[in-house]
Amino acid sequence: MANGPKSLEVTGPTVDEAISKGLAELGKSLDEVEIEVISEGKKGWLFFKGEPAKVRITVKEPPSIEEVAKETLANLVEKMGFKAKVVSRIGYDMVGEEGEEPPLVLNLTGYGLGMLVGRKGEILSALQLLTRAIVSRKVSQNANIIVDVENYRARRWKYLSRLALRMAEKVERTHRTVVLEPMPPYERRIIHLALRNHPTVTTKSIGEGEKRRVTIFLKNQEE
Repeated sequence: MANGPKSLEVTGPTVDEAISKGLAELGKSLDEVEIEVISEGKKGWLFFKGEPAKVRITVKEPPSIEEVAKETLANLVEKMGFKAKVVSRIGYDMVGEEGEEPPLVLNLTGYGLGMLVGRKGEILSALQLLTRAIVSRKVSQNANIIVDVENYRARRWKYLSRLALRMAEKVERTHRTVVLEPMPPYERRIIHLALRNHPTVTTKSIGEGEKRRVTIFLKNQEE
């Protein structure tokens, strides 16, 4: 009942029956609502008429993706044996394609978290993939989340974007193809995005597996 009532008052012979009636009308379960008992009702006696029980049932607001994501990541990191604070922000500086919604960035801060990054960010990428999967399932929609540790990804994004522009200038100046060092998929994407609208150079990934890398070359030059 996405467009149904958020709250209603219901009466019944008893409090429990009033609650059951209200839940049925709202199409909600007990853990999805808040219940306020307005009156427990009164039983009739002789010539005195009884009163029904009355409750107010209010549908809880669902938690935001940000709340679910922060809690999910905090639990995962704790189970891995680390103590960390999860700080969230909107990653306006980490937008990929034009028109793409900026991601929710969850940055872990604390002592001794370097192990969560791993070689070339491999552990961090795995943690991000797991967090995205769990949150997407919980909120029933695709969760665009970037998991970071002590701003490692943010710094790396800026560095690689600047590197891409410097190498593009080199290609323009020398008319020779530049081949970058092998990078994981996430980092290769940053290079491609940084130069996607460049007027004179373009990019292409070559190689297989861990040796896959980005080449930068002139648009009118055969690769």
